[in-house]
Amino acid sequence: MTTFRALRIFKTEDGQRADFVTLTEDDLTAGDVTVAVSHSSVNFKDGLALTNRAPIIRHYPLNPGVDFAGTVMTSTHPDWQPGDQVVLNGWGHGEQYDGGFSEVARVRGDWLVAVPPGWTTADCMAVGVAGYTAMLNVMAMEEQGVKPGDGEVLVTGAAGGVGSVTVALLARLGHRVTAVTGRVEEAEFLKGLGAGTVIGREEFSGPVKALAKARWAAAIDSVGSTTLAHVISQTVPDGTVVACGNAQGMDLPTSVAPFILRGVKLIGVNSVTTPMPRRRAAWARIARDMDRATLASLATHVTLQDVPRIAADIVQGKVRGRVVVDL
Repeated sequence: MTTFRALRIFKTEDGQRADFVTLTEDDLTAGDVTVAVSHSSVNFKDGLALTNRAPIIRHYPLNPGVDFAGTVMTSTHPDWQPGDQVVLNGWGHGEQYDGGFSEVARVRGDWLVAVPPGWTTADCMAVGVAGYTAMLNVMAMEEQGVKPGDGEVLVTGAAGGVGSVTVALLARLGHRVTAVTGRVEEAEFLKGLGAGTVIGREEFSGPVKALAKARWAAAIDSVGSTTLAHVISQTVPDGTVVACGNAQGMDLPTSVAPFILRGVKLIGVNSVTTPMPRRRAAWARIARDMDRATLASLATHVTLQDVPRIAADIVQGKVRGRVVVDL
């Protein structure tokens, strides 16, 4: 039986440890499609899993990695044949099912999406869960009627994976984007992606007013906690805030005032178990609306051996843009 290399997390008396190991397909969680993984990516959730900063891993041992792209090796699923190029985002991989930090993955065929025509598996992982979530955010905002020209759209956590792709997408679609970051040294990087204005996250710290000066026609937030509460309090009447992350925390110290006095709409995005029709629509929009030259500028490529180091950096806010793992 063919062997392959993987990064695997084991339970220990003190918590957990991550090792590079050699596995066979029999070691993997169940599925009806086996994929030769060519690329994965490092996302914030992967960082939490590998550093054990949050209870991401549901059982041990497990290969982390919440996304991957590659070529079908074997399949008993009617939609997929050997040689098909596929991408997977979420569905509990890297949490309760073996994930993408492995040269081979096994998955339910119902959870796979075809690599868009003209795209490569490396392109898809430059997008990854973060970029796919960014597109879901943009779609959710558009469905509330927000259009280019309505006013400034705020993006928090803008130098990170979700934020950077969001800035690039919104700018390409014609929106006036204001980017928020804790790393002001990344201002030129964000302006290169299309942000018109870059502001420091310190403006979104401290006590939250029930209602602050109305500034944002819409906002896309991947940070949560106090930052999200400030954003909500600063959103214009009938404006929209899309929330998709918790990099700062799970709490939300706000009040009902923005909702009942301004009619602000707070829309949540769950990218893990998104129904397949919407998932396919998001990937179709990515292929249409994402500039691949910009996408390439967002991506840093690393090897599997680098993943533990990158995981530690990403939870400390040291990673800019997207990190693609070349398997």
